[in-house]
Amino acid sequence: MSGDYFEDGYPPPAFYFTVGFGSGNPIADTAFNEVSGIGTEIETESVVEGGENRFVHQLPKQLKHGNLELKRGIAQFSSPLVGWCRATLEGEFSTILQLRTIIVKLNGEKKQVLRAWEFNDAYPVKWSVDAFNSTKNEVAIEKIAFAYSFSKRTV
Repeated sequence: MSGDYFEDGYPPPAFYFTVGFGSGNPIADTAFNEVSGIGTEIETESVVEGGENRFVHQLPKQLKHGNLELKRGIAQFSSPLVGWCRATLEGEFSTILQLRTIIVKLNGEKKQVLRAWEFNDAYPVKWSVDAFNSTKNEVAIEKIAFAYSFSKRTV
Protein backbone atom coordinates (compact mmCIF):
# COMPACT_ATOMS: atom_id res chain seq x y z
CA MET A 1 0.00 0.00 0.00
CA SER A 2 1.26 3.43 -0.84
CA GLY A 3 1.57 6.07 1.86
CA ASP A 4 -1.10 8.17 0.10
CA TYR A 5 -3.74 5.47 0.49
CA PHE A 6 -3.81 5.34 4.28
CA GLU A 7 -3.23 8.98 5.12
CA ASP A 8 -3.09 9.37 8.90
CA GLY A 9 -3.54 5.60 9.24
CA TYR A 10 -7.16 5.58 8.04
CA PRO A 11 -8.71 3.99 4.92
CA PRO A 12 -10.13 6.47 2.39
CA PRO A 13 -13.74 7.63 2.62
CA ALA A 14 -16.16 6.19 0.07
CA PHE A 15 -17.93 9.43 -0.87
CA TYR A 16 -15.49 10.79 -3.46
CA PHE A 17 -15.88 8.67 -6.59
CA THR A 18 -16.38 9.10 -10.31
CA VAL A 19 -18.19 7.00 -12.89
CA GLY A 20 -17.32 7.02 -16.58
CA PHE A 21 -18.86 5.36 -19.61
CA GLY A 22 -16.44 4.54 -22.41
CA SER A 23 -16.10 2.41 -25.55
CA GLY A 24 -17.14 4.20 -28.68
CA ASN A 25 -19.17 7.31 -27.95
CA PRO A 26 -18.48 8.08 -24.29
CA ILE A 27 -21.40 9.35 -22.20
CA ALA A 28 -20.71 12.55 -20.28
CA ASP A 29 -23.77 12.21 -18.00
CA THR A 30 -22.01 10.61 -15.04
CA ALA A 31 -23.10 12.21 -11.74
CA PHE A 32 -24.25 9.58 -9.21
CA ASN A 33 -24.78 9.58 -5.48
CA GLU A 34 -24.27 5.83 -4.97
CA VAL A 35 -22.49 2.91 -6.64
CA SER A 36 -22.99 -0.67 -5.43
CA GLY A 37 -22.51 -4.22 -6.66
CA ILE A 38 -18.73 -4.14 -7.07
CA GLY A 39 -17.59 -7.67 -6.33
CA THR A 40 -16.72 -11.08 -7.72
CA GLU A 41 -16.87 -14.52 -6.16
CA ILE A 42 -16.05 -18.07 -7.13
CA GLU A 43 -18.99 -20.42 -7.28
CA THR A 44 -18.11 -23.81 -5.81
CA GLU A 45 -19.42 -27.33 -6.08
CA SER A 46 -19.55 -29.61 -3.05
CA VAL A 47 -18.11 -33.09 -3.63
CA VAL A 48 -18.39 -35.69 -0.88
CA GLU A 49 -15.38 -37.96 -0.64
CA GLY A 50 -16.45 -41.57 -1.23
CA GLY A 51 -16.07 -43.86 1.78
CA GLU A 52 -15.00 -40.99 4.06
CA ASN A 53 -18.04 -39.12 5.40
CA ARG A 54 -16.04 -36.46 7.25
CA PHE A 55 -14.77 -34.69 4.15
CA VAL A 56 -16.67 -32.47 1.73
CA HIS A 57 -14.47 -30.84 -0.88
CA GLN A 58 -15.39 -27.41 -2.24
CA LEU A 59 -14.23 -27.38 -5.86
CA PRO A 60 -14.10 -24.12 -7.85
CA LYS A 61 -16.69 -24.00 -10.60
CA GLN A 62 -16.93 -20.53 -12.15
CA LEU A 63 -16.72 -16.84 -11.39
CA LYS A 64 -19.94 -14.96 -10.76
CA HIS A 65 -20.87 -11.39 -10.07
CA GLY A 66 -24.02 -9.43 -9.51
CA ASN A 67 -25.16 -6.36 -11.36
CA LEU A 68 -23.47 -3.00 -11.02
CA GLU A 69 -26.03 -0.57 -9.59
CA LEU A 70 -25.94 3.21 -9.85
CA LYS A 71 -28.25 5.69 -8.08
CA ARG A 72 -28.84 9.37 -8.76
CA GLY A 73 -31.50 12.03 -8.84
CA ILE A 74 -33.93 11.54 -11.71
CA ALA A 75 -32.22 12.91 -14.82
CA GLN A 76 -33.64 15.04 -17.59
CA PHE A 77 -35.27 13.27 -20.52
CA SER A 78 -32.49 14.58 -22.80
CA SER A 79 -29.77 12.81 -20.75
CA PRO A 80 -27.51 10.57 -22.91
CA LEU A 81 -27.67 7.86 -20.23
CA VAL A 82 -31.48 8.03 -20.22
CA GLY A 83 -31.35 7.66 -24.02
CA TRP A 84 -29.17 4.54 -23.73
CA CYS A 85 -31.47 3.04 -21.08
CA ARG A 86 -34.58 3.79 -23.13
CA ALA A 87 -33.06 2.31 -26.31
CA THR A 88 -32.08 -0.84 -24.43
CA LEU A 89 -35.03 -1.35 -22.08
CA GLU A 90 -37.88 0.09 -24.16
CA GLY A 91 -36.59 -0.86 -27.60
CA GLU A 92 -38.11 -4.38 -27.53
CA PHE A 93 -34.84 -5.75 -28.94
CA SER A 94 -35.49 -4.07 -32.30
CA THR A 95 -31.84 -2.94 -32.38
CA ILE A 96 -28.58 -4.53 -31.30
CA LEU A 97 -27.66 -3.88 -27.67
CA GLN A 98 -25.07 -1.15 -27.34
CA LEU A 99 -22.34 -2.40 -24.99
CA ARG A 100 -20.12 0.02 -23.11
CA THR A 101 -17.29 -0.08 -20.62
CA ILE A 102 -18.12 1.46 -17.24
CA ILE A 103 -15.22 2.71 -15.12
CA VAL A 104 -15.67 3.44 -11.40
CA LYS A 105 -12.88 5.30 -9.60
CA LEU A 106 -12.46 5.89 -5.88
CA ASN A 107 -10.58 9.16 -5.43
CA GLY A 108 -8.50 10.65 -2.65
CA GLU A 109 -8.78 14.13 -1.24
CA LYS A 110 -6.24 15.45 -3.78
CA LYS A 111 -8.27 13.99 -6.70
CA GLN A 112 -5.82 11.11 -7.10
CA VAL A 113 -7.25 7.75 -8.14
CA LEU A 114 -6.90 5.31 -5.23
CA ARG A 115 -8.76 2.37 -6.75
CA ALA A 116 -10.46 1.81 -10.10
CA TRP A 117 -12.68 -0.92 -11.52
CA GLU A 118 -13.57 -1.55 -15.15
CA PHE A 119 -16.80 -3.32 -16.12
CA ASN A 120 -16.67 -4.56 -19.70
CA ASP A 121 -19.50 -5.13 -22.19
CA ALA A 122 -22.02 -3.50 -19.84
CA TYR A 123 -25.63 -2.72 -20.70
CA PRO A 124 -28.64 -1.62 -18.63
CA VAL A 125 -30.87 -4.46 -17.38
CA LYS A 126 -33.06 -2.62 -14.86
CA TRP A 127 -34.20 0.96 -14.48
CA SER A 128 -36.39 1.87 -11.54
CA VAL A 129 -37.48 4.86 -9.47
CA ASP A 130 -37.54 4.91 -5.65
CA ALA A 131 -40.91 5.37 -3.99
CA PHE A 132 -42.41 8.85 -3.80
CA ASN A 133 -43.36 9.89 -0.26
CA SER A 134 -45.39 13.00 0.55
CA THR A 135 -44.15 13.06 4.16
CA LYS A 136 -40.45 13.41 3.26
CA ASN A 137 -38.53 16.18 1.58
CA GLU A 138 -36.13 14.10 -0.52
CA VAL A 139 -34.84 14.08 -4.08
CA ALA A 140 -36.56 11.63 -6.43
CA ILE A 141 -34.01 8.87 -7.09
CA GLU A 142 -33.60 6.59 -10.09
CA LYS A 143 -31.64 3.33 -9.97
CA ILE A 144 -29.98 1.74 -12.98
CA ALA A 145 -28.59 -1.80 -12.87
CA PHE A 146 -26.05 -2.99 -15.45
CA ALA A 147 -25.07 -6.52 -16.43
CA TYR A 148 -21.53 -6.99 -17.70
CA SER A 149 -19.33 -9.75 -19.08
CA PHE A 150 -16.36 -9.34 -16.75
CA SER A 151 -14.70 -6.84 -14.48
CA LYS A 152 -11.20 -6.10 -13.35
CA ARG A 153 -9.58 -3.81 -10.85
CA THR A 154 -7.21 -1.53 -12.75
CA VAL A 155 -5.59 0.38 -9.86
